[in-house]
Amino acid sequence: MTPLTVLSVAYPFAPVSVDAVGGAEQILGALDRALVRAGHRSIVVACEGSEVAGTLVPVPRVDGPLDAEHTAAGRARHLRAIASAVAKGGIDLIHMHGVDFHSYLPPPGPPVLATLHLPLAWYPPAALHPSRPDTWLQCVSQAQHETCDDSPWFLSPIENGVDVAAFVGRHAKRRFALVLSRICSEKGIHIAIDAAKRAGMPLIVAGALFPYEEHRRYFLDAVLPRLDAERRFIGPVGFDRKRRLLAAARCLLVPSLAPETSSLVAREALAAGTPVVAFAAGALRSTVDDGQTGFLVHDEEGMALAMQRVETISSDWCRDTARRRFSLDRMIAQYFAVYQRLAARLNDDQRSAGAA
Repeated sequence: MTPLTVLSVAYPFAPVSVDAVGGAEQILGALDRALVRAGHRSIVVACEGSEVAGTLVPVPRVDGPLDAEHTAAGRARHLRAIASAVAKGGIDLIHMHGVDFHSYLPPPGPPVLATLHLPLAWYPPAALHPSRPDTWLQCVSQAQHETCDDSPWFLSPIENGVDVAAFVGRHAKRRFALVLSRICSEKGIHIAIDAAKRAGMPLIVAGALFPYEEHRRYFLDAVLPRLDAERRFIGPVGFDRKRRLLAAARCLLVPSLAPETSSLVAREALAAGTPVVAFAAGALRSTVDDGQTGFLVHDEEGMALAMQRVETISSDWCRDTARRRFSLDRMIAQYFAVYQRLAARLNDDQRSAGAA
């Protein structure tokens, strides 16, 4: 395999590390570590406080609310950092992960691969129809890919993978359900709390509350008033604590109101041997095998009923399913193949330009 230099670009407002909350940051971090292990050069543009295996190009963190003024300033700083890294030369490929990647696309040069971690409807048309040459788009599940058009810049999807081996520790199951997600309305956390009350089961809600006004308002109006002695919010958790919670939980609840593109946490739960009770939204329909690795439901009542049936699900079957279907090594190998193919296009173009 030809050694490559890959410039990975994170969402400007979320740090990259093994303790990252967002799926985009987790996938970027896994690829960064894999690149370094394989002898490639990994450069990562991400906000200050990020921890990467390769070389970090830090961008100042945004202080204050993520309003229009602050986000515009953050994107401008990101664009300057990317341009500076590219100007130094030697970049074979730029891999972008932010939902707003189109706001800081660099000028024509190395090929760009943009992984689309969120529902395609959340991206503006300009992002999904890039005018920059040699810019390619990648979905993270077949379910997400089926919502795109037949534009030639969409590559075949690469399913998100998880480090199954990292979740194999055996822990005694305790009588609580778990929600692990960003705190925002589309994640349906209020529904999980109400379902847990209906089922008479304790619930732990873990996750980050980002400084968007609508997220803060949702937490204050819809989540906080529903909490009680048995339904608790514990804030963000790092990887080690997440692993322990997933292993000990009776089940994971994913009442997403948006079409999930893959739900990494659902795949991590299965790797930990924990069944998933989820709304049949987006890729969750193909992630959870109804009645075998959890239950697919359609409303709060269905979620509460399913919570009372999760003891019928085999933890060993959940783990086996994760090993067979959600391999991190498979995902990395597929991305590396795309990296090599796109980098070869750049080298062919450079050879053609030299011959001319």
